[in-house]
Amino acid sequence: MKRVAILLMLFCFFSFDGFAQEKTKKELKQEKELQKQKEIEALINSKNFVFDAEKAYPQGTRMLNLDYNTYFIKFTSENVVCDLPFFGRAFNVGYGADGGIKFEGKPENIKVEQKGKKYLIKTTVKGTNDVYDLLFTIFYDGGISVSINSNNRASISYDGRIRAPKESETKK
Repeated sequence: MKRVAILLMLFCFFSFDGFAQEKTKKELKQEKELQKQKEIEALINSKNFVFDAEKAYPQGTRMLNLDYNTYFIKFTSENVVCDLPFFGRAFNVGYGADGGIKFEGKPENIKVEQKGKKYLIKTTVKGTNDVYDLLFTIFYDGGISVSINSNNRASISYDGRIRAPKESETKK
């Protein structure tokens, strides 16, 4: 009988010790958030990321959902490639020109700031026919907001996600 009692006590002791080692859901969630934050910081520090647009916010009108994740900005410290739709007022756009915001150029005056739980990246890119001021607001959860101002169009903002470029995107 004593042996059974001793074995039972030892079993209880070791089983409670095992439960103390497990992490709570809150701790697991905090670890995931910290890991995501480190990934975002690495993308920002490398100045090599892709913005996938999900929503557009034209000036003076309602929000528009963008479909199929076909609209993007590929950002590196050497080159910016932009292919986004444009909704709003255009002041000086060539006849028969594509209605979207499409440009490629070298970013100038790149400024990176950390404010609270977000990063701000400001830069200017000279396209073929216009100059674009870009403001990226990047949040730790991977969400990103981009505001684009240009000389020939009304300002517009986009929301979406940030990600690392794929192998096929870096070769181009």
